[in-house]
Amino acid sequence: MSKRLRSSEVCADCSGPDPSWASVNRGTFICDECCSVHRSLGRHVSQVRHLKHAPWPPTLLQMVETLYNNGANSIWEHSLLDPASVMSGRRKANPQDKVHPNKAEFIRAKYQMLAFVHRLPCRDDDSVTAKDLSKQLHSSVRTGNLETCLRLLSLGAQANFFHPEKGNTPLHVASKAGQILQAELLAVYGADPGTQDSSGKTPVDYARQGGHHELAERLVEIQYELTDRLAFYLCGRKPDHKNGQHFIIPQMADSLDLSELAKAAKKKLQSLSNHLFEELAMDVYDEVDRRETDAVWLATQNHSTLVTETTVVPFLPVNPEYSSTRNQGRQKLARFNAHEFATLVIDILSDAKRRQQGSPLSGSKDNVELILKTISNQHSVESQDNDQPDYDSVASDEDTDLEPTASKANRQKSLDSDLSDGPVTVQEFMEVKNALVASEAKIQQLMKVNNNLSDELRIMQKKIGRSALVTSSSSLPSFPSTLSWSRDESARRASRLEKQNSTPESDYDNTPNDTDPDDTGSGRKGRQRSVVWQGDGSVPDTAEPHAAPSPILPSTEDVIRKTEQITKNIQELLRAAQENKHDSYIPCSERIHVAVTEMAALFPKKPKSDTVRTSLRLLTSSAYRLQSECKKTLPGDAGPPTDIQLVTQQVIQCAYDIAKAAKQLVTITTKENNN
Repeated sequence: MSKRLRSSEVCADCSGPDPSWASVNRGTFICDECCSVHRSLGRHVSQVRHLKHAPWPPTLLQMVETLYNNGANSIWEHSLLDPASVMSGRRKANPQDKVHPNKAEFIRAKYQMLAFVHRLPCRDDDSVTAKDLSKQLHSSVRTGNLETCLRLLSLGAQANFFHPEKGNTPLHVASKAGQILQAELLAVYGADPGTQDSSGKTPVDYARQGGHHELAERLVEIQYELTDRLAFYLCGRKPDHKNGQHFIIPQMADSLDLSELAKAAKKKLQSLSNHLFEELAMDVYDEVDRRETDAVWLATQNHSTLVTETTVVPFLPVNPEYSSTRNQGRQKLARFNAHEFATLVIDILSDAKRRQQGSPLSGSKDNVELILKTISNQHSVESQDNDQPDYDSVASDEDTDLEPTASKANRQKSLDSDLSDGPVTVQEFMEVKNALVASEAKIQQLMKVNNNLSDELRIMQKKIGRSALVTSSSSLPSFPSTLSWSRDESARRASRLEKQNSTPESDYDNTPNDTDPDDTGSGRKGRQRSVVWQGDGSVPDTAEPHAAPSPILPSTEDVIRKTEQITKNIQELLRAAQENKHDSYIPCSERIHVAVTEMAALFPKKPKSDTVRTSLRLLTSSAYRLQSECKKTLPGDAGPPTDIQLVTQQVIQCAYDIAKAAKQLVTITTKENNN
């Protein structure tokens, strides 16, 4: 659906006229230049879509328009509206500012660091605050006030919150009330339409019972959004959900002769647990989004002025909530050519259908091919110690020319020839791909790594120096679970959500979770946390199994002293990164590790406080991961050289996690000792 822009609309980030893009999860309209920065942040921060040249579900566009017109941007710029911010020198970007560093720094601070959002008074138990916010969200979605719900989500309310007294989620409430725009907003932030309430009913059931048929149909589409998007990418068609068709699986005419490697890779894909398969499917979804957005970007930009090395996004940006292993696999997806990527998408669609229907593993009669040795290895247990480099610096010229669905004309060609029902040859994919050659040739020489290392360093230094670090993980949008394996699993997910929301939890704990007792059938939660320690050994647990919990905490002065020591060493590491002194990484990381060990030793082996245990786990696991990342700067005996700049990004993220955990421990001990 196209969007007719009005002259009164301006870019939410720089106030430039006639914005042509939208940030769906932020509820804002943005201009081309600011969009280039949004794209480099990744979908976990901002989900961009062109207002005219991208397909829009009508109610999703209506949701974004409503938020924009009702001042959603003031949520992300709350403190800038305070007159005191002018006195402090803080201001938003303007159209005349350069994209880099001016607009980029502002946009990163605004959306990635959430530097300007309204902050609630600090409380002892962050999980209690999140639970209160989620209960407010649960009540608010029955009304049409979208901006109130977006504000609650920005503060940390959980879209998949399972209300312990009401026995349902916000999406159940919105569906029962017929609030379709609220349902769209909740889905953007990860609400699962397949979740059952305490009565065993889903939001779809409530929408149908209430006669909200348009909402019910849209919820079904959201439930299958992942597989629908993959199918549409290949053949320009979506399944007819109204008539019970939930999957379209194109076929490759030239892939009947499966090689042994392809058969082994396909078998490995089928053997993945549902949890790991879901992660892989979501990563491929993100890559499809990147490729399709690239196609629109290249078709709409003034190549002589806008398309530069700082506006290109050659592969998926790093998501700090994911492990380095998963980020590595995500970035390798950009190297797949059109045929390889198409066969990967087809195999994912086939296996998603098999898993949902509970079918046994398919035999050799399947005529699709998976060329996925590297990526499938990244998502298996055996991949932890492979000798591949952590990241590919950039896709090659051959690999980056990859757009099989470049334009509306090509989509229409797919529709006219009914490719979804017949075989597609490599030649047909190449014909579609070649439609972009003319525009891409102008910028192939500019397809370099866009990691903005200097920007990251400046942001990191600001984070280290702030008295209260900004937490962004609590408001990151999550992808709704579109692969519903069974109703039993939905009930299990609801039970886990209720358990989660009754347990105190850190606002930025990405340490390893306890193993899910049902790993082979786990659906995706509203938010998933990733394992941060990928080293050769395991992260030592600070608690002894048989030790009694101790409420005793060290003195505030001792904790502050050790925190200052940690901060000093982190600053040395940042200076080494800024000056490209990579040889200093390992000694700096060792000094940080020693300081962290000394600080952890101040606390009892088994602290009574959940928040103390969480912060200690984040502190120690991040220090171990930092050492592991720094060791990658050593010259290897075999394999391609490590991309030092991308390793540096991970080093900075580890340093940030260490600093945050140390600050949390200072805050906790100060409060406890003053009571």
